[in-house]
Amino acid sequence: MKDAVLDRKGRKQETAPGYRRLVEHYENCFERHGATPQGVDWPDAGDLATRFDVMTGVIRPDTKTCRLLDLGCGPGLLLDHLRDKAAPAPIRYLGIDLSEKMIAAARQRHPDESFEARDLLADPLKERCVDYVIMNGVLTEKRELPQAEMVAFAKEIIAAAFHAAEIGIAFNVMSTQVDWTRDDLFHWSCDEVLGFAARELTRHAVIRADYGLYEYTTYLYRSPQR
Repeated sequence: MKDAVLDRKGRKQETAPGYRRLVEHYENCFERHGATPQGVDWPDAGDLATRFDVMTGVIRPDTKTCRLLDLGCGPGLLLDHLRDKAAPAPIRYLGIDLSEKMIAAARQRHPDESFEARDLLADPLKERCVDYVIMNGVLTEKRELPQAEMVAFAKEIIAAAFHAAEIGIAFNVMSTQVDWTRDDLFHWSCDEVLGFAARELTRHAVIRADYGLYEYTTYLYRSPQR
């Protein structure tokens, strides 16, 4: 990661050091468990497959071909899932992650696919350069980050993803509609998410909280479904 990012007015600001520690957390998981769900800090393969199904649900049924950005791709587990199951549309894939270690592993596992180590806040993609952006697990943990700092980061990375998407994006966060919350996880109310999206990005949103996990997934689209 770079030490500075630019805000929307082009002013330099410091990248949150706490989020650098979060990246290190995932790298530590990967060193212990390799290219497995546990290696990206998901507890089991079944729940990860469910999340991937929900994430790819952002792709609209009328999509003929799909330029898909897997943001926070880790070692490329989404590609394994897409190859095991029929993809909703022919996909041209790009994986981006902050971790050089994750990208090196992804390239080794999937040498025919495109991967890049990149910080989208410091080095944004061109506007509407892909059709869809998926962010699975990028915003579910906060570890030691204060809630306000994590919310600020979440808004910035969601905006950066939406900037890059021609059609829409999908991301998941932990729900606030639970019996208790965990300090190391990022619980963010859907009212706050929808309010931020409507003010800053789009009013065309879908909330998915129907898949049996203690989280929800948000789809944000540039245009309504017809």
